[in-house]
Amino acid sequence: MRKRIQSPALFTCGLVGFLFATILTAAPAVFSGEPTPLVAEHPPIELLAQDPSGAGILARTQGKRVLILAGSPEEMGRAHGVLLASEIKRLTERVLYVAGAVDSVRSGKWFFDVLAEIERRTKPFIPERFLRECDAMSEAAGLSPREGRFANLFPERFHCSGVAVRGKATRDGRVLHARVLDYMTDIGLQECAVVIVFIPQGFNTWLSVSYAGFLGTVTAMNEKGLAIGEIGGGGVGDWDGMPMSFLLRHAMESCSNVEEALELLRNTPRTCEYYYVLSDRSGNLAAVHADSKRLTVLRPGQQHSLLPPVPEDTVFISGGEHAKHLSQRLRDNFGKIDVHTMQEIIKRPVAFDSNLHDAIFAPETLEVWFADATQDAPACDQPYAYVRLPVLVDFFLRSRTVVAAKSSSR
Repeated sequence: MRKRIQSPALFTCGLVGFLFATILTAAPAVFSGEPTPLVAEHPPIELLAQDPSGAGILARTQGKRVLILAGSPEEMGRAHGVLLASEIKRLTERVLYVAGAVDSVRSGKWFFDVLAEIERRTKPFIPERFLRECDAMSEAAGLSPREGRFANLFPERFHCSGVAVRGKATRDGRVLHARVLDYMTDIGLQECAVVIVFIPQGFNTWLSVSYAGFLGTVTAMNEKGLAIGEIGGGGVGDWDGMPMSFLLRHAMESCSNVEEALELLRNTPRTCEYYYVLSDRSGNLAAVHADSKRLTVLRPGQQHSLLPPVPEDTVFISGGEHAKHLSQRLRDNFGKIDVHTMQEIIKRPVAFDSNLHDAIFAPETLEVWFADATQDAPACDQPYAYVRLPVLVDFFLRSRTVVAAKSSSR
């Protein structure tokens, strides 16, 4: 490794998140679904509502909400606001007025003044189409533009942490990439959970394990088989760059593989200290330590003095006892990891009691397993739902065709 990671915070900052990937080289796949999906049959999908413009639908599968949006920034934003207005208002209230009030007391700074500074300093670096989409969503949901933008800049104020690994550890040679997010279950963010599929004009289709009204991402995979997750660090106040969640969205929409995403991260002005984990369907993986000035990449198999033993073809970033448990579980299950084993590996004490959501990606076949926390229990203890990106896109296209046919027959 050319650069030594400078900040011990990479491993010792307050851990509230976890990101994990295990990858074994396998034949490349295409969007049509080669090789064969791990799950033979997709669970039923129910259409709940459709935006009148046809730019979005709200569906449900296995008790989980799925929002699918397509078109221009304004079309996607309006559909998002129309279909999830009550949930967007609920999330905005909790992150801006509940968590914000607590932060104001703790920091001694008025929370909205801090967010106003973040908006002022990051705005020159945010793709203009993201702001157009955000404002259209806010108007449709009955929020002010300020509320919608501030809610999407919220992750720049509060950070999480995590770990990533890659290794020749899977049972059948598949690419598996798991992400565990431990974050603020105490304010009920899980009640606003939704999987969002974005089909933006002129850009990659992609899926985010997300929350109503959140236009960026911290947990995502695109149609090219590129998966990304975020792990927060320090550096609060370094806001002269593209906000982290929009930077990851930019990568999802513009990049096809790990190396393209790394190049985007290098060449884009960045904000606070974050750690990114990237994997793709070819078996490539990178764990990245980045702040506003430096970017360091950990490749598979690299040992580090601040980490417990790293198995062959593995990279991970974690802290304290959590890292020790993760390292031991990886070694104990080396060569045997499948989706079920992965779910067991990322349970507590690797995950925290505040485990908000878990997601396991299979980038080769564009499959996702995900779980959300309940009011009383972390995500890692909940049943996983399953979706496949091409199936969700096909459901959206068929639903839009059916509605259009009904309208034309009237």
